[in-house]
Amino acid sequence: MQEPLLGAEAPDYDTFPEKPPPSPGERTRVGALQNKRVFLATFAAVLGNFSFGYALVYTSPVIPALEHSLDPNLSLTKTQASWFGSVFTLGAAAGGLSAMVLNDLLGRKLSIMFSAVPSAAGYALMAGAHGLWMLLLGRTLTGFAGGLTAACIPVYVSEIAPAGVRGALGATPQLMAVFGSLSLYALGKYHPDAHWAPPPCAGWRTTEAWSNQGLLLPWRWLAVAGEGPVLVMIVLLSFMPNSPRFLLSRGRDSEALQALAWLRGADADIRWEFEQIQNNVRRQSSHLSWAEARDPHMYRPIVIALLMRFLQQLTGITPILVYLQSIFDSTAVLLPPEDDAAIVGAVRLLSVLIAALTMDLAGRKALLFVSAASMFAANLTLGLYVHFGPKPPTPNGTMGLESVPLAGTEQPLATPTSYLTLVPLLATMLFIMGYAMGWGPITWLLMSEILPLRARGVASGLCVLVSWLTAFALTKSFLLVVNAFGLQVPFFFFAAVCSVNLAFTGCCVPETKGRSLEQIEAFFRSGRRSFLR
Repeated sequence: MQEPLLGAEAPDYDTFPEKPPPSPGERTRVGALQNKRVFLATFAAVLGNFSFGYALVYTSPVIPALEHSLDPNLSLTKTQASWFGSVFTLGAAAGGLSAMVLNDLLGRKLSIMFSAVPSAAGYALMAGAHGLWMLLLGRTLTGFAGGLTAACIPVYVSEIAPAGVRGALGATPQLMAVFGSLSLYALGKYHPDAHWAPPPCAGWRTTEAWSNQGLLLPWRWLAVAGEGPVLVMIVLLSFMPNSPRFLLSRGRDSEALQALAWLRGADADIRWEFEQIQNNVRRQSSHLSWAEARDPHMYRPIVIALLMRFLQQLTGITPILVYLQSIFDSTAVLLPPEDDAAIVGAVRLLSVLIAALTMDLAGRKALLFVSAASMFAANLTLGLYVHFGPKPPTPNGTMGLESVPLAGTEQPLATPTSYLTLVPLLATMLFIMGYAMGWGPITWLLMSEILPLRARGVASGLCVLVSWLTAFALTKSFLLVVNAFGLQVPFFFFAAVCSVNLAFTGCCVPETKGRSLEQIEAFFRSGRRSFLR
């Protein structure tokens, strides 16, 4: 007998009692071959997340290069650099808003494919930029594509995945986003003897040559490289099926049956699963009315998903990633800041891999607890280190992020040698590890699992909108807070939020391990127990 979602007894799950689910042995026999096709469809979709992760941290090596640029049209001031770093989140919020319509209008798969248009256009604008407006517009378009895919890909993956591997597959969007970020860090890693290649367009002025020195790949070519995953995604997704649940919701039953049969394999017995999905879709109208939205079984999972997205951003993940090298530049660190950023990216990738392998074993809530506790300890440590620890000497004798250019272009007069200066790197690694094992991938997975089918398209877009508006506010205000109060204050705030996340996980988050989407929805619909129990 399975564990209840929120401490309720098993009889509360009165879900499709007329036909028992396949036994574990039967599920195993149906297993590996069919899942290979699910894995292929998932890989095709999450390439959009690779591009999203790549675009998110594009500014990390590029801002230092542009601050050195001898071209006055491209040389960034501190204010311009902050807009270049944060405007991505505004585009992502707009992408989430559009997903509220496109997710149900075009379907999950076509919405993901549509995101390739603004993504490719954004990278092209940044690759050929000859003014600040092209950089900002390109950054906004890639953000729009990222927000659209962030809302559509988790829903698509959760709707095509069998319950037994949905946790692992649900972690792949975050995994690919991390891999995209790590790829950007690797390609843009600073090296004093690196050489730069010929420009991708004739409009690139030779005065930019010096600004590319030290990058393994010049900043324009970093944008060109971002086009590759987008093109591969389009090609692969054109051969993948749409979500069977979406097809059934549009009355395309025969297509839905064919899609499910393709995903599960020719030898799989899909009748019970298909009937389960079909019965759930038939019980629901195609459109959600405002009166229905006030029903607890509708608004409660939506509120949980929204609060998880809001609290996830308040942990500080986006400003920390966007200004990662700048933060290391403004603290006394033993290793070069660009090396620290690359190491943190590698740790993030490893941590998401661990989460993907353990999510269906340990459960969602256990990982969320570990994640929030780790981030609390890391943020508190960073705040204390900045407040009480050694300061990096700078030429003007002042200290901290507020007194140096955004990307730390002013080099310290002396390199710190004490092993105490490893604390910022270790604490940041702990923060990224904690985030990547829980509040990173699981919030996206739970969003796609607990949202009711009728509201899934609109509500997932709303979650992304809330998430990225919060990210924009944090990213834009981060430097203002640092300038006014010091770098330690944001970290203390993030630590306080992580303590709230611990309480929220214990009180409000359901355990969905091993449940089908229909069983999860039936639990919220039953209303026979207090929701917070």
